[in-house]
Amino acid sequence: MSDPVPQHFWERVAPATGDVAFAGLVLASRSPQRKMLLEQLGVPFRIVVSDHEEGVIDGNPAHTVQQNARGKAEEVLAREPLQPGELVLGVDTVVVSDGEILGKARDEAEARAFVRRLAARRHEVYSGLYVTSKKIAVASHSVTGVTFRSLTDGELAAYIGSGEWRDRAGAYAIQGIGSALVQRVDGDYFNVVGLPVAELVRLLASFGVSPFSWL
Repeated sequence: MSDPVPQHFWERVAPATGDVAFAGLVLASRSPQRKMLLEQLGVPFRIVVSDHEEGVIDGNPAHTVQQNARGKAEEVLAREPLQPGELVLGVDTVVVSDGEILGKARDEAEARAFVRRLAARRHEVYSGLYVTSKKIAVASHSVTGVTFRSLTDGELAAYIGSGEWRDRAGAYAIQGIGSALVQRVDGDYFNVVGLPVAELVRLLASFGVSPFSWL
């Protein structure tokens, strides 16, 4: 369930030469969810947290996640020496309700407002991906629809009281306690967790990395 990627969000794109064997990813993120998914996938990786500051681009969620993912990856690429065959991966995820981007809640009051807004309604989760070497880069994004069930005031208070909302786009975590908030998922579940695995596999193919070749 991916939208087309605007051409101007692709950069340094060229056919992969395949002359250097894939050695793994440098994940430009501190997200434990992305770490977990890469571990599940079996892809070799190491983490170098990016200092790039996330922003909202023109209120456009697709542009926002793509540019934030690019900024994270290129900030790490500029300062971190890569081993031969390593690629840098930048990822950014946002929740979108009625066209408005909901980032990470600043406090309990904002978290409560976010979750209350999402209750009994459908929203979208956008994730941008940017994979780059020193020579080429590819970018894309994925979109998944999520519908919350109705919530009582007590359920809302209990979830916010759990603290799970902290550092989560839209103030919830679908892979944790927040799974009880969700009624339906339309599209890539892993995208909602924070890393659209199928889209990552597709982008890696641009570098000549076929699925499971890393095992």
